[in-house]
Amino acid sequence: MVSFVNVYDFDNTLYYGESSIDFSFFLIRNNKRIILWLPKIFWNLIIYKLCLVNRDKLEKTINDFLKIIIKDKDEFLDLIKKFWVKNKKKLNTDIIKQIKPEDAIISAGPYHLLDAIRNELGTSNLICSEIDLDKKLVTYLNFSSNKVKRYHETYGDTSIDKFYTDSYNDKAMMDISDKVYLVKKGKIKCIK
Repeated sequence: MVSFVNVYDFDNTLYYGESSIDFSFFLIRNNKRIILWLPKIFWNLIIYKLCLVNRDKLEKTINDFLKIIIKDKDEFLDLIKKFWVKNKKKLNTDIIKQIKPEDAIISAGPYHLLDAIRNELGTSNLICSEIDLDKKLVTYLNFSSNKVKRYHETYGDTSIDKFYTDSYNDKAMMDISDKVYLVKKGKIKCIK
């Protein structure tokens, strides 16, 4: 077992933008009822970026949304593959090149979305929100302090040498990391 790892947030760090939001827009072409969700999507993105989101309310909103977008598990997974054909160009390959196999990627986004491009990311260690596609429910929302909880469940006491993120929403992860790097528009700045 390694004594330390580097951990990378996904959205706006390894991916230019919010992959879950981009995926939601991608789904609009396949399910016009999602258009009704656009105001709610934008509102939740704003309060998320301002660090004002309540985890329970966010989970309920996601579960309501999942009931609309997931009709068939296989169709949903196929749409994820199609999404990445179009959006793979939004991966920040400069930062991804430095990821080692023992490093981890942590995201509030769904596991299925990142798992589809696992081979592109330099590591198979993905710590993400979990969705039961059959029940159309979030079973674990990997957000805020839940990221720290899941990190410890996965890595135990393994130290985080460097943590890369775009947002102070990840303050809980910052607090348990030796060094913290803020990533903005592909530029990296050490803040701890």
